[in-house]
Parts: sequence; structure tokens; C-alpha cells
Amino acid sequence: MKRSTERILVTHQGTLPREQDLREMVAAKEEGRPYDGPALAQRLRRAVAELVERQVEAGVDFVNDGEQAKSSFQYYARSRLAGHQEQPPDPNNVPEPLITNKRDQLRFPGFFNREGPSGRMSQGFRRRQSFVTGPLRYVGQEAVQADIENLKAAIAGKDVAGGVLMAVAPGTIEHWLHNQHYASQEEFLFAVADAMHEEYKAIADAGLIVHIDDPDLADGWQIYPDMDLAAYREYAELRVEALNRALRGIPPESVILHVCWGSGHHPHVSDLPLRDLIDLFFKVNAEGISIEASNPRHEWEWTVFEDVKLPPDKVLIPGVAGHATDIVEHPELIAQRLIRYAKLVGPENVIAGTDCGLGSRVGHAEVAWAKLAAMAEGARLATKRLRGG
Repeated sequence: MKRSTERILVTHQGTLPREQDLREMVAAKEEGRPYDGPALAQRLRRAVAELVERQVEAGVDFVNDGEQAKSSFQYYARSRLAGHQEQPPDPNNVPEPLITNKRDQLRFPGFFNREGPSGRMSQGFRRRQSFVTGPLRYVGQEAVQADIENLKAAIAGKDVAGGVLMAVAPGTIEHWLHNQHYASQEEFLFAVADAMHEEYKAIADAGLIVHIDDPDLADGWQIYPDMDLAAYREYAELRVEALNRALRGIPPESVILHVCWGSGHHPHVSDLPLRDLIDLFFKVNAEGISIEASNPRHEWEWTVFEDVKLPPDKVLIPGVAGHATDIVEHPELIAQRLIRYAKLVGPENVIAGTDCGLGSRVGHAEVAWAKLAAMAEGARLATKRLRGG
């Protein structure tokens, strides 16, 4: 990744606002419904070009495609892998639903049983179930090439620090597929890694940065409430090993690892502290380490870096604007957040980021763009003050 000794650079972690007509077209494709292929391809190319232009105008340095071609990470990951199929579950062996906030549910049963956006209907993924029935293999070559071409065309001639394409980590993909083929969960996990290697390598070979979204490394702790810390770290170590296998042969400077505690609006009091995980993040073969750092549960954890040293081959990308609220952060607050990190790890080792992707998580597109603009302004203020201005 490009580093700067002149100013704090700016990026963001995922989705950007998508127009409703494009949302419907992408969903139709991923759900196997009729759609107009050429029209969708043209619409995606135009949307990515427009979004890159807006990111540049907002002051973003590392720009992405806003995940315009993905209706959701679950459907996207499934569509790029073969060897699985949707089928009714065996009534004698019904898969347990994935509940990404199980520890919090045990502590706040009233909150989760109430009606509303974070209540009953959010308890576990209720999307279609897919079962692995044969060897997994990557079949997304055409789709990833389209993503690459759209982003490269959009950034051509633009003054940007780099182009970024999002992909999902093997340890997160495994939650969305039910293994009925491999002899063990570990064998299954590494099969996912081997398949996704092709996508990660295609992005890096194209001169773009591979943004690995791996919420599982942190929010897996919530999913498995029976694990103690030692057992969970063993679980997470294996997922890091699988991710590094998937990243084999790819230069670390072409990779960003993004880890969060899940983007759900629930108490998060059961989240595992950053201090218990940060060494595992550093083991991933990625130069950029992107962490959720601006919401009320995790903002204080900048203090971890008072005694945990950032490795010299890493760049820290703390979230300084977030999805937990539709309130747009004041640039002064963003500057304060960045200065804290810069004083601990060095300004050249800090890039401003968001907690998670904003496009699908805040109340309106206007809010997402306002947050990005505020973040860029905050980075400018932080740079000025760090340089004695």
C-alpha cells in the first residue's frame, strides 16, 4: 500500500450507496431469476465510474467499487463457488442457524425478543441454505474480471492512491455453507481457502488491493458462547492459517485485512477485547490492518497501542467514522481520533478508515457521503496539527 509522510491518507471499508434499480438487477442475477445480462454489465460499469468520481470528490485516496456487483456477501460468495447446492435440510439433521450475537442474546433476552430491526427477525440468518455436496472449486473468473475491469476503467487518469476490491475470508464463508462432503471442518475450511485463492490472486495480479473482509476473526467469539478464550484463540489461529493459505504468493502490500465485531445494532457487551486478538491480526499476510474503532464499545481501544507495537511491515487503518449512528462525525472528532493513533504508531503508518461499509448500514446515501467527506476533512486537520500547523 502507498504510505505518505506528507499527510494522512483516507479509505473506507466496503459498501457504498446503490441505486434501487441496480440493487434489483444484481439480486435477480444472484438469486437465479431472469435478468438482462448486457444491461446489467453496462449499468454496473456506469455505477462504478460514478462512485469513484464521488469518492475522489469527497477526498478518499484508496477508492473501491462500492460492492455494486454484490447483493450480499453470502450470495456473492456462493455464486463464485461450485460444489454446493440449495436443498431442503434433512429433518433429522437441521443445521443450527447462524447467530452472530449469541453471547449478547444470552445476556439481553428482552432486547432480542422484542419486535423491531434488532429483535426477533434478526436472530440468525434466515436466508436460503446451501449444502456442500462435492469438491469446492472457484467458478467466478468472469465475475471477478468484470469487477476488476470496471474499477480499473473508473480510476484510469484519476489521482488516487490505489484501487481496492473487496473479497470475503474463508473463515467467514464457511458459516454460509453446510458441509456434507469433507471429512472434517478443517478440511472443508482449507478447501474454501484453496478455491478463493484464485479470486484473491486475480485482484492482486491486476494491480489492485485485495480487501479481505473477515468479521469471523472477532465476532466468531459471539457465535460460540461455550468456548473459553484459549479455545477461541485456537479456533481463530486455524482461520488465520487458512486465510494465509488463500493469500499464498500474493504480496502483503497488496492486501488489507478488515476485522470487525459485526455490524449489528445490539449491545456488543460480549465482544472480545482487541487486546485478546490483535496479535492474530498481525499474523495475516496483509500490510493493511483495518479495525473497528469509532463506535462506543471499541473507541477506547486505541490505548492498546500504548504498549502493543505495530509491526514495521503493517499499516493501521482504524475506523474513525462509523455505521453505528446516522449522526455525521464532526471533522474535529475524526482529527482527534487520528492524532491519538498517529502519536502512538507514527503518522505515516495510519490511514483513516470507516468501521464497516457505510452504504448498506446508514439510513440514507446522503449520510454515507457526508461521513466520508467529514473523514477526509478530519484527516486534513489531523495532518496540519501533526505537522505543527
